[in-house]
Amino acid sequence: MKATLVYPKWTKLQRQTEFHLPPHGPVVFAACLPDHVDVTFFDENRQQIDFDLHADVVFLSVMLTCQLKRAFAIADEFKARGVPVIFGGISTMLHSEEVATHADSIFLGEAEGRMEGLLSDLEKGQLKPVYDYMHKHPDINLVGTARREILDRDLYNYRGVQMVDLVHASRGCKFNCFPCCTGFLGGHQFRPRPIDQVVAELESIPNNRIFMVDNSLAQDRQWLIDLFTAMIPLKKKFVSHPILDDEEVLELAAEAGAWYVYQAVFDTSDVIKERIELYRKYGIGVEATVILGTDDQDVDYIKRLVDFLMEVQLDVAEFTILTPFPESPIRRKMEKQGRILTSDWDLYTADRAVFQPAKMTPEELEKMFHYSWDTFYTDGGYQLKMGELFRKVIEREINDGTYRRYDPRKSRSFKDGTLG
Repeated sequence: MKATLVYPKWTKLQRQTEFHLPPHGPVVFAACLPDHVDVTFFDENRQQIDFDLHADVVFLSVMLTCQLKRAFAIADEFKARGVPVIFGGISTMLHSEEVATHADSIFLGEAEGRMEGLLSDLEKGQLKPVYDYMHKHPDINLVGTARREILDRDLYNYRGVQMVDLVHASRGCKFNCFPCCTGFLGGHQFRPRPIDQVVAELESIPNNRIFMVDNSLAQDRQWLIDLFTAMIPLKKKFVSHPILDDEEVLELAAEAGAWYVYQAVFDTSDVIKERIELYRKYGIGVEATVILGTDDQDVDYIKRLVDFLMEVQLDVAEFTILTPFPESPIRRKMEKQGRILTSDWDLYTADRAVFQPAKMTPEELEKMFHYSWDTFYTDGGYQLKMGELFRKVIEREINDGTYRRYDPRKSRSFKDGTLG
């Protein structure tokens, strides 16, 4: 069986330097397909889709709400050619009823151990319109190493710098943060993968730089100690969401290669300042992820927040506008209050005001979004600050003998080398 797997293009965040990471969902999904399925993958953010390529089935992996309209157009094109189209991914789960109108079938939930039945139905001409496994999570031991070989690695470097590869060591999240859909998607139970399987997957990745996309690395202290201890010999360098605020854990994380973390910053409290200082104590950088437009923020509040970020000298900051995605706690609240202004999914790019803010107009919020980016990066743009983070990680790699210079002249290859 020949399958085409497509990851639709999407509009990038205003003001942020455009770069492309290898998508995670498609390679995790591909690992769930039986060996007899021959997969051709197109990341439309980096490649042109070949609609004429023979395929027995098309899988559309849709992560972001703002990918939906493009995904629908792609699906309609393949269906017009008589190829069955199956949707899956985060946005499929969040918008299942709407997605179903453009699909031959939709798959809801996690795919491990479930593709054989779906493909059998397809071969028999008995494809069901919905395969609903939401909240019926498979055994976490079934999560295998992602099939990164379907990627063209040459597409994922920025000006000759190899970007990170994505991997996950757990699923589910016990926290219920107001802007997040994770509780709906993956459940509130923390489900760690066996550490030996995580290590095996990390060892299989040729790239030395990793983005651990776990929802949080602050859910189980002992598991984190065991995980980071096991990762130390690998000498990988990793980016992650927040790590548990614990000195022993952070020391091990640093030894395991913690490069920098994405730390949510909502206020100017001493708690945030002390957390940033603790990361720095162990040589871990910080990229602030700053959501603008919460109900306690007005124009002056945002200005003070930006001043605070500059005072604490964060390595990098990413500003986004609060976006009420379906199935998030904040959307349910705003729907009850009648504050949702539009459900045009093309505008759900986290840089548009699609709701009525509590203490400013939507236009003022969008203006403050631009103000935040421009003010924080007055003395050096995003490219320069990210470049400094990469310089630091390259120095660490040179010191521990793991630095490998990406060679764009040789397809999918790295070569030993030194900076410059």
